[in-house]
Amino acid sequence: MKRLFTTIAVIGLLIFGSTAFTMAQEDEQADKAEMQDTTEAVEDTTAADTTAADTEAAAQEDETTSGIERMHKQIKQKFIQGNPAFMGVVLLALIFGLAISIERIIYLNLSTTNTEKLLKNVEDALEEGGVESAKEVCRNTRGPVASIFYQGLDRADEGIDVAEKSVISYGSVQAGLLEQGLTWISLFISIAPMLGFMGTVIGMIEAFDNIAAAGNISPSLVASGIQVALITTVSGLIVGVILQLFYNYIVSKIDSIVNSMEDASISLVDLIYKYNKKKQ
Repeated sequence: MKRLFTTIAVIGLLIFGSTAFTMAQEDEQADKAEMQDTTEAVEDTTAADTTAADTEAAAQEDETTSGIERMHKQIKQKFIQGNPAFMGVVLLALIFGLAISIERIIYLNLSTTNTEKLLKNVEDALEEGGVESAKEVCRNTRGPVASIFYQGLDRADEGIDVAEKSVISYGSVQAGLLEQGLTWISLFISIAPMLGFMGTVIGMIEAFDNIAAAGNISPSLVASGIQVALITTVSGLIVGVILQLFYNYIVSKIDSIVNSMEDASISLVDLIYKYNKKKQ
């Protein structure tokens, strides 16, 4: 009886264990299936978000491109409506003015020198190798200040008065080189609005000619001439404003360089005076 009971108990434990193991496997498979479904759902959502973001970015890029194209077409249309003869001359004034302005800005930026560093190098060279060594330092440094220093050092042996006059004279030459091209920029600043006003007058004349030819005053007859007048005026004023901004920047840059040249020249004369006094 005990063996029978033991056998039944073992068989029951085996059946229960196998059932529990089977249920655990089924639960694990169900969990894996659920995790896989969740992962696929997340991937689908991410893919959908990425696609939406790409679509939105492409739409924004297309909108920006279309906006630039619309602006280009409007400018082209206004250029044609404003009488291409006068608008072309105003455009040439803008192109030439900008070309000279950019050239002057590059030249002035290249002419800017660290005067304190240059003075220190020249002073060290005078103490170590004399005038020739200081002149070599100036040769290897670009800019008008170094050129002025070279001229002053070249006359250092002739006395402090001669060296000072040489510095002043060559400083005036360098200041003139810095101011080259300003007259042309100011010319284009003046001529662009004048051309615009000339187009205004011609447009008004055309409007009155149309009225005289038609024998009556009609808004459609007057509108074309006034449109030409206003477009040319606005174009000339815009060109004048743009070039005026560049002109003011260039003038302020020249003033800054000239002030640095004057201060550095005074310091150079002092160095030459001390050098000559030490030699004596």
